[in-house]
Amino acid sequence: MSGLLEFEAVDVFYGPLQALKGVSLTVAEGETVALIGANGAGKSTLLMSIFGQPRIASGEIRFRGESISHKSTHFIAASGIAQAPEGRRIFADMTVEENLQMGTIAIGNRFQKEDLDRMYALFPRLLERRKQRAMTLSGGEQQMLAIARALMSRPSLLLLDEPSLGLAPIVVKQIFTILRELTAQGMTLFLVEQNARHALKLADRGYVMVNGEIRLSGSGAELLNNEEVRSAYLGAELNLPQALQKVCNND
Repeated sequence: MSGLLEFEAVDVFYGPLQALKGVSLTVAEGETVALIGANGAGKSTLLMSIFGQPRIASGEIRFRGESISHKSTHFIAASGIAQAPEGRRIFADMTVEENLQMGTIAIGNRFQKEDLDRMYALFPRLLERRKQRAMTLSGGEQQMLAIARALMSRPSLLLLDEPSLGLAPIVVKQIFTILRELTAQGMTLFLVEQNARHALKLADRGYVMVNGEIRLSGSGAELLNNEEVRSAYLGAELNLPQALQKVCNND
């Protein structure tokens, strides 16, 4: 399957340690793809490698059919990829609105007013908080801000790294409701998430990563109903070592 984003046999190392092992996957335009796996599986490394941090050792990453494996981070961002990173990484001392304005760096501020209005319509809580410093926001509000800031660059592809991390269940539900609205608007999402149940319910397709390798793939519904995925990832949300080992050993 060709797609908007393509990984082909990608290897990534941290020194002598191999973090990604021959990873191949595709995200087609207009679809939502989820990547699930345990802590340390390599999920965040995969997302960061899209922006060249770290650089891949072999294989290829393509966006719209063009190799971006060795392009600069700024070039990649300006090409239409944006990320809401793990841990949010908002500018704590800036106001909500100043954070959103920072999201336009890759494309310039020509559409800034229009896009601010669009973000405030999508995230009404941010409108209420727009003059507050970001550090004063709740965890859920900070996550909304991180997503909205990424959207300010008008991306073709939005990468989300653990958007539910550290949030209360009711807030997680709110975040995924917003993501569902984005998919209804035609946004392409690539979602890395430990909350497998929410991720796979949202996703058109999903991949399961174990120890830096893609071990399973299928539609979101197929993976939700897969016995191994259910036992390893949907019972205690990634905290069943014996079940996980079963997936690891299933080649």
